Amino acid sequence: MKDRPSGRQPLLVTVLVFPGVRLLDVTGPIEVFSSANDFGGRYRVRTVSPDGADVVTSAGTGLRVDLSAAEARDVSDVVIVPGGPEWPSLVKDEALLDTERALDERGRRTASICTGAFLLAAAGLLDGRTATTHWRFADQLALRYPRVTVAADALFVRDGHIMTSAGVSSGIDLSLALVEEHFGADVARSVAKDMVVFMQRPGGQSQFSVRTRTPRARQEMLRRVLDTVAEDPSADHTLAAMARRAGVSPRHMARLFHDEMTTTPARYVERIRMEAAQAMLEEGDDPMATVARRTGFGSPESLRRAFTRNLGVTPGTYRARFRTTDATAAAVSPDSAEVRLP
Repeated sequence: MKDRPSGRQPLLVTVLVFPGVRLLDVTGPIEVFSSANDFGGRYRVRTVSPDGADVVTSAGTGLRVDLSAAEARDVSDVVIVPGGPEWPSLVKDEALLDTERALDERGRRTASICTGAFLLAAAGLLDGRTATTHWRFADQLALRYPRVTVAADALFVRDGHIMTSAGVSSGIDLSLALVEEHFGADVARSVAKDMVVFMQRPGGQSQFSVRTRTPRARQEMLRRVLDTVAEDPSADHTLAAMARRAGVSPRHMARLFHDEMTTTPARYVERIRMEAAQAMLEEGDDPMATVARRTGFGSPESLRRAFTRNLGVTPGTYRARFRTTDATAAAVSPDSAEVRLP
């Protein structure tokens, strides 16, 4: 681990930009660090490019650059390496890779956003480390760079002085974790509330809602049944009740779930109820009995069994994880944490 920042001087965040960079990869972290200054943090943020020229992002928006990377000779507390949709060509840009290496050498912490992990890997900075990237490209990262251990479902991973994050919005999660590391959980929590984002989001990259993750039902009748479950998880959603509402036999309803949803009715309902319970635990302080009743589990004990079976943690432990950015997940090195839920 490189030396930690000290003193009362603002911490220096250097964001590397280049033509075709993804806009939110840049602006998301910058917004977090800038907002932290309103709540007791002390950051100075600057943008650099390999040659000092302003750049045009993949969205077509121009970005002003403060100076060239060669001029950025002072030590950065954080170096941010964003990604871009043209990463297959960017990993062949030796000038860009040399810039990364130089900034990393002069930085205490280097962090990539989304496909920025490919740039770190191409520069050799991830050799022997665990890292993550956007779920769509995790297999390619592992295939192209076999010396990197890829944690495909993690929102972000800390391994030594290197951090990597998943999709573009995960750059905000990573940045909040850095704010907590530098200035404490209260400052990070204030920033999260101000930006209306989670302090630490539930799950990993597979956390999309149940209704968007599952296949779209071909039959309108089944789609109405699924919508009814999602609209009121606490209602009676036994197989018999769903079949009765749809006007089919329980056997036919079970067959529809098997053929179109590749799951059972009971399992689907439990997943919807789990999602509803997670939302209640994340957003409020209702007693467990209230959470269980409103999400269809009925009792705190049933709620506890469902959480233990599906997530490996109790509802109370799950709720506690939203009081900090640092989940109690497996470490990948003495100064490392892979942030996700079991």
